[in-house]
Amino acid sequence: MRRMGKDRTILILGSLAAVTVLVTGWLWLSRGEADPFAPCRKDVTQGGLDGLGAPFELTDQNGRRVSDRQVLAKPALLYFGYTYCPDVCPLDSARNAEAVAMLEEQGMQVTPVFISVDPKRDTPEVLRDFAGAMHERMIGLTGTAAEIDAVSKAWRNYYKLNDQEDPENYLVDHMTNTYLVIPGSGTVELFGRELSAQDLAERAACFIDAASSTGV
Repeated sequence: MRRMGKDRTILILGSLAAVTVLVTGWLWLSRGEADPFAPCRKDVTQGGLDGLGAPFELTDQNGRRVSDRQVLAKPALLYFGYTYCPDVCPLDSARNAEAVAMLEEQGMQVTPVFISVDPKRDTPEVLRDFAGAMHERMIGLTGTAAEIDAVSKAWRNYYKLNDQEDPENYLVDHMTNTYLVIPGSGTVELFGRELSAQDLAERAACFIDAASSTGV
């Protein structure tokens, strides 16, 4: 009797292990099928990418009111910064512009987008000079303080104006992520500033190819 009970226990444990393996495998496969961009991902974003982004209406460098549908009509590299930034923003924007040029050589037209987190100083005229110096197709966007706050929150982009002591010459604390936005798919990835233009272009190309081949 003890022998039969022991054999039965082993059988039950073996069955449970088999079921666990099958369920785990099914979940893994289902997850891969649910995310057409899985082969392109290198890191796991804390908080995930779901929910990043929202409709917006801002003012471009030519003084025109534009919507997210107009700005993000094609794949875009979206960056939040400010033109008075002494180093990080110009370097990141130049890197993004270079990546866009590399992608264009591969037949992929990607829009570089720069949203100012310093609307008080970044007027359309200032943005026009900045964007024009970076890339001929770069779109510079500004708006009211409330509009910039709303669009920043939509992409979970932190920023803080340090203008309490000097309202004219101040720095702005802000995140330095570059977001890849693809029409129909939304924000599919964010890239850190440690990537080179070549690495950024290669990774963005993977996502754009995946979106094109799967129709997402």
